[in-house]
Amino acid sequence: MSKILVTGASGDIGRRTLQHLLKRTSASELVGLARDPAKAADLSAHGVDIRKGDYANYNSLVQAFAGVEKVLLISTHAFADRETEHANVIQAASEAGVRHVLYTPVILPEGSKFELMQVTQPDIFTVKTLKESGLTYTIVAHPPFIESFEFYIGGKAFETGVRVPAGNGKAAPAARDNLAEAQAVILTSAGHENKSYALTGDPAISFADFAQILSEIHGKTVPYITVSDEQYIANLVVVGLPEVAAQFALGWVHGINSGEWSKQNGDLERLLGRKPTTTAEVFRAGYPTPQT
Repeated sequence: MSKILVTGASGDIGRRTLQHLLKRTSASELVGLARDPAKAADLSAHGVDIRKGDYANYNSLVQAFAGVEKVLLISTHAFADRETEHANVIQAASEAGVRHVLYTPVILPEGSKFELMQVTQPDIFTVKTLKESGLTYTIVAHPPFIESFEFYIGGKAFETGVRVPAGNGKAAPAARDNLAEAQAVILTSAGHENKSYALTGDPAISFADFAQILSEIHGKTVPYITVSDEQYIANLVVVGLPEVAAQFALGWVHGINSGEWSKQNGDLERLLGRKPTTTAEVFRAGYPTPQT
């Protein structure tokens, strides 16, 4: 097997993907890309070749992609120049002789007009650029992460309740580790060329459902309380979240409330070969996230 490179090797999804790849193939076939390779020393210790590279540094990408057949392009964070940086990865992959690039946009259902600040438009651009590049592609679209619900509601919902703007829509979120494992499956098996996946979890939940899940975990009612957009932002800012981050969280809440990520197609379950981890399982194991 030719080499597989995973970008963002020092980040959560990239690191988890490489950890799952180590269970499925030899470390000698694996490459991780990181701006600071020292931050992926744990993977180096298992034999993964960690190469220095930055989405914003085109030449570093061309060098890092040498001898690589497949690249998993994990979308960079919001509030960066995502279009330019993703285009750099795709063009550098082509120049370096990479054959297959996989990309991880947020799920955007066909015909959707929903816009998520700093996310949906760069994703649309990147998918279009990749499909027009001449490279073999696979689109591995992500729903909201289950773990991100703590970002949306804060870490004290057991005390304050689930306080979000009103809406009856649902989302089918997925655990980061399940997404990473599914990506490892795609990277190490055939039949995924020029295909698109939407890796929704199971079950789909609303914020009211989420309050019920927390109530069952807590053994005491955690109320679902609707608030205005303005109050939602103010509640997050008062506990220390920057206003721009609170606005970003609000965009995700609006998407969930409108049912943007509610449609389930079974892609994640088929790739895993089992039922995905549920929201209740993730939050029972670790909410709120321990402070370090």
